[in-house]
Amino acid sequence: MSEPAVRRVAVTGLGAVSGFGTGKDALVAGIKAGRSGIGPIEQFDAAGFDHTLAGEVRGFEPAAHLRRPGRWGRSGWFAATAAREAVSDSGLGPGSLAAARTASSFGTTNGESQVLERLAEQVVGQGTDAVSPELAGRTDAGRIAAAVAAELGLTGETMTFGTACAAANYAIGYAFDLVRTGEADYALCGGADAANRATHAGFHRLGALARDVPRPFDKDRDGIVTAEGGVALLLEPLDDALARGARVYAEVLGYGMTCDARHMTNPDAASIAECIRIAQRQAGIKPEEVDYVCAHGTGTRANEAAEVAAVREVFGARVPPISSVKSVLGHTMGAAAGFGALISCVALDEGFLPPNATLREPDPELGPDLDCVPGVAREARVRVAQNHGFAFGGNNAVTLFGKVAA
Repeated sequence: MSEPAVRRVAVTGLGAVSGFGTGKDALVAGIKAGRSGIGPIEQFDAAGFDHTLAGEVRGFEPAAHLRRPGRWGRSGWFAATAAREAVSDSGLGPGSLAAARTASSFGTTNGESQVLERLAEQVVGQGTDAVSPELAGRTDAGRIAAAVAAELGLTGETMTFGTACAAANYAIGYAFDLVRTGEADYALCGGADAANRATHAGFHRLGALARDVPRPFDKDRDGIVTAEGGVALLLEPLDDALARGARVYAEVLGYGMTCDARHMTNPDAASIAECIRIAQRQAGIKPEEVDYVCAHGTGTRANEAAEVAAVREVFGARVPPISSVKSVLGHTMGAAAGFGALISCVALDEGFLPPNATLREPDPELGPDLDCVPGVAREARVRVAQNHGFAFGGNNAVTLFGKVAA
């Protein structure tokens, strides 16, 4: 029996909810200009913390974007709103997606963290009998992808990935497989997480929070800034997108995944390098064809040392320009790799290199030849972009995107 035909997959819609506001355009403009989406914490009481900055979504009103926001938590709101934005951006009507086999595939680190914190307060303060059934019903992390499906009336497969900071790349890879094999006609994919005290406290105890802003690749980098947001990409068969005259931001070329599981928090350069090789092999891309690397780039010394070592192992003497959007967004946890994917697609479409905005002096230990695109975006011809997502526990995922010839 012959193998089924494998379809090429296009990215035709992008949506975001970030520290720059709602919508892809606000996000892209902020990143290109090197503006900061980071400010004082408002989502929880930050009293007692030495570091009180976060990349929060300010003034977000779910009722302005969603039909039934009461069914979901803040992470679900972000995912569903970003998905609506992506559908609108694609030129497809929600009815078209509802009538087709449209999948919802989203990643997260903390699920509905704010809902869980409120439940914990009820239990501690009043006992288990005081737990709100309605609130308890919103705790399941799987409801993040479900929120997207319910809000848009989708009936295809719904999947939430909990692989932490690499989760959005997992979700994109899964959605890519569904569309390219014909198991889905369309797929909405990305990631979402809400700011919460527990995550901030956890990174505080690890000594991993930055004094002010994250400075990936800087010699004085000292940690992350916790953040929140939601991001969505709409995938469809490339031939269908071209036939309907859609704006094609990029083609999904492939992805790779590894799990080294050697240490809970320290990344493993060899495993990351293998993840990159797997992604490039699946995509049919040689290292010298990659024009830009959208780094995981958290702003911690261990991350960049391992990430750059892995990149050098794969690329050898020629390292592509490399930068991190966490320099302006902060670390959006399960949405992080999704924001990297979105900006990679726009960079391919518009022809620029996203900046490492907060870089002051590159770390000489990372090598004198490293081009970290400091300050603001730089015009460039980008044909292939490589997007990194690495997580605690050694969960690594890399996605590759390519420019579609006019």
